[in-house]
Amino acid sequence: MVKLFLVRDVILLKAKSNTKKKNSKKILVKNTFLQGAFISTLGISKILGILYVIPFNAVVKEQGGALYGYAYTLYSLFLGLSSAGIPLAVSKIISEYHTLGYYNAKMRAFKLGRSVAVLGFIAFIVLFIFAPSISHAILGDLSGGNTLSDVTFVIRIISTAIVVVPLLSIYRGYLEGHKYLAPTSISNVIEQVVRVGLIIFGSFLAIKVFHQSIATAVGIAVFGATAGALVSYFYLLDVVRKNKKALNERDLNVKEPTITNQAILKKILLYSLPFIMIDGFKSLYDFIDMTTVVKTLADTLSYSVSDAESVMSIISTWGNKFNMIISAVSTGVIVSLIPNLTASFVVGDKKDVNKKVNQTLQVLLFLTVPMTIGLSFLAKPVWMVFYGSSKYGASVFCYFVYIALFMSIYTATVTIVQVLKDYKIVFLSLFLGSLLKILFNVHFMILFDSFGIPAYYGSITATIFGYFVSLLICMYALYKRFAIHYQKTLREMFPIGLGVVFMICSMFFLRLFIPVVSSSRFLNIPIIMVYTLVGASVYFFITYRMGTFKRIVGDEFFGKLSKKLKKS
Repeated sequence: MVKLFLVRDVILLKAKSNTKKKNSKKILVKNTFLQGAFISTLGISKILGILYVIPFNAVVKEQGGALYGYAYTLYSLFLGLSSAGIPLAVSKIISEYHTLGYYNAKMRAFKLGRSVAVLGFIAFIVLFIFAPSISHAILGDLSGGNTLSDVTFVIRIISTAIVVVPLLSIYRGYLEGHKYLAPTSISNVIEQVVRVGLIIFGSFLAIKVFHQSIATAVGIAVFGATAGALVSYFYLLDVVRKNKKALNERDLNVKEPTITNQAILKKILLYSLPFIMIDGFKSLYDFIDMTTVVKTLADTLSYSVSDAESVMSIISTWGNKFNMIISAVSTGVIVSLIPNLTASFVVGDKKDVNKKVNQTLQVLLFLTVPMTIGLSFLAKPVWMVFYGSSKYGASVFCYFVYIALFMSIYTATVTIVQVLKDYKIVFLSLFLGSLLKILFNVHFMILFDSFGIPAYYGSITATIFGYFVSLLICMYALYKRFAIHYQKTLREMFPIGLGVVFMICSMFFLRLFIPVVSSSRFLNIPIIMVYTLVGASVYFFITYRMGTFKRIVGDEFFGKLSKKLKKS
């Protein structure tokens, strides 16, 4: 989420800029050209990030997925605590100093950013040394699934990535600060290709060719993060070397003020702290699940260790890949929102801020609610296509997908709060949400089991509850402090809900003629396509006829779209 704020920073810097108009035009042309490369490579990276799970699941199964999830959950948590936001801070500071022509301060900021990346090495040492203790916190004395030595092994392997990734991120921030967006997006693709290649081929060779254990295969897979980061890092080093002259260019006409290293370092920490906080708390949700779900299901309730780890693999690894689809919609909306909202906020246009906040929430609800409910309805065929038959897959995912809905809306809302610079509310919402997750996770699982409801639904409910409370805190803060009113959004919820009801009814009606799932993995693909086409058509027809779509996107966009549709 931290990269979303780069757009905001560019707008603010334009307002501060003392550079000549001629130079500004050159930068704008350059950015427009590079934007296409950035978007296309980002798309490739996203596709690879979703599709690799199909062959990987076929090789390591659900036990391997749980082991992979243990490693990556810890990796995300420690990486977030050690470096989240620092690349953005470096990019923002370098962009500011570069725009103002402060060459010496810019270069010192880059060097200080690299020195701050040593936090990644400290995180690596901590994770490597305490891997056995962390493994015991995850599994306790359970046996029958992954062993303590297996978990320790993969944690130590993934910890090596934390040494490289922060430094890689600093170089990305350095180039982004100079408006070199293409190399950084290409480096993302390189990193993803190497990582995914090692995950798929490394795990396949380990098990199918060399007949090694699942732990060995997963160890190779998680090492993909280190290998991908290293290759990407050397690529960026080469880019910096080849563009050294342009990057080191200075404006001799600018009189640079004295800026101390302490001031630069303070600015780096000040800019990065909110993002470290956000990434840390969001990773905490996964960490709580990792240390409580398996032990509660297997120790306290009647699940076998194997079944408990299967559930955990869906929550931590396999199910998350589908949730990324819904989260991507939220990311796209936020990227579009930030520059527009920032511009309105800077000039003090409260009416326009109110309008854009409501429009953001409406667009999110309009898109993510039917997507979430549709994916939940089609959980069985979707799961079958990606992963084959599974005892718990569709059962867990049909409810787990709702986490993506609440997380997406909360992410947008907390982003708005941060753009409006209310960091206390950001912290309070994150803290209380995480606290509720900690307090209720185990209790909800036990409570649900006592009512005959799958116990793992309790953990999912605790996550949704945490995000929902955090969302309410942010919305209330926006209402009290920035006079944001939600009447228009509340009015649009009825037609959106009605459209969803008709969508679901049409899909249930379709079940009379076409089964919702087939025993054949490939036959489920046309089934999904037919149900999606019918459901989406009904939903958009109802909301179109009720004028919801027009009210949400606005008259101008709606008029342009209508003209294009009529021409086609």
